[in-house]
Amino acid sequence: MLLDAISKAGTIALGGHVRPDGDCAGSCMGLYNYVRENFPEKEIDVYLEELPNTLKFMKNTDKIRHEVTEEKTYDLFIALDCGDMGRLGFSAVLFKKAAVRFCVDHHVSNQSFADQNYIMPDASSTSELIYNLLDYGKMSVETAECLYTGMVHDTGVFQYSCTSRKTMEIAGKLIEKGINFPKIVDETFFTKTYNQNRIMGLALMKSVLHLDGKCISSVITKQEMEEYDVLPKHLDGIVSQLRVTKDVEVAIFLYELEDGEFKVSTRSKELVDLSEIAVKFDGGGHVRAAGFSMKGEPEQIIEAILEEVKKQL
Repeated sequence: MLLDAISKAGTIALGGHVRPDGDCAGSCMGLYNYVRENFPEKEIDVYLEELPNTLKFMKNTDKIRHEVTEEKTYDLFIALDCGDMGRLGFSAVLFKKAAVRFCVDHHVSNQSFADQNYIMPDASSTSELIYNLLDYGKMSVETAECLYTGMVHDTGVFQYSCTSRKTMEIAGKLIEKGINFPKIVDETFFTKTYNQNRIMGLALMKSVLHLDGKCISSVITKQEMEEYDVLPKHLDGIVSQLRVTKDVEVAIFLYELEDGEFKVSTRSKELVDLSEIAVKFDGGGHVRAAGFSMKGEPEQIIEAILEEVKKQL
């Protein structure tokens, strides 16, 4: 399916969602490296916003284009880990112009916005789906590293409910390629800078319990991010840390964006379908992990989310 589309295209572009995380970067770079290695005659470009430094170990991340310098018309544009076209950010202009548009994603909120769609909401990650679409025998160690990284990040090191037997079998096959999997887990998922630890500490200190302790929320402002010298990409892991609080079912984390909007990340354990809530606020995601952006006072945003959570609890 995907390989057939690639074989028919002379020029290919890859794009992932804004503020790329491990799965977005891993699926994009895994596919990019695979095409470079197995289709050397193809012209391929990858468009992503700046990656966190911890993900730059992946082969060819120095080839990523962070802006559109010329509005080329590609034969094929592959959108990865994107629930809708708007999530592509700056590369959406290239997606619109491409002759053929393909989407590979695992967000339950995806509306199949491309010409060809491979949407599997039950998969752990887009990286798992890319593995399914490629020829394992032709995968290099470098491609395997990328896909393993993506799976590690979207499963919380294989602890979230999206992890299936198939996920673990694929992870095992990627390990067999000879990747240094303990190093990938430690350096890309667990390792934090001093400033990241400080801002996480602040978020935990500021956290508030709601709904008889079933919900927890925290907010980080733009001013606090400047004070602690961190960027949005350095806030990964905070919402997950809030989620593991004893007796909490739903964690809500907000941080302020440049234009006064707030980026909202939510996580749940067993009872609440967060994708349903996120869609109501023009966002998307998964049953247990979803997000959106919203204008307003943080207290009002949290209150609006809590109203929706209450309906499900």
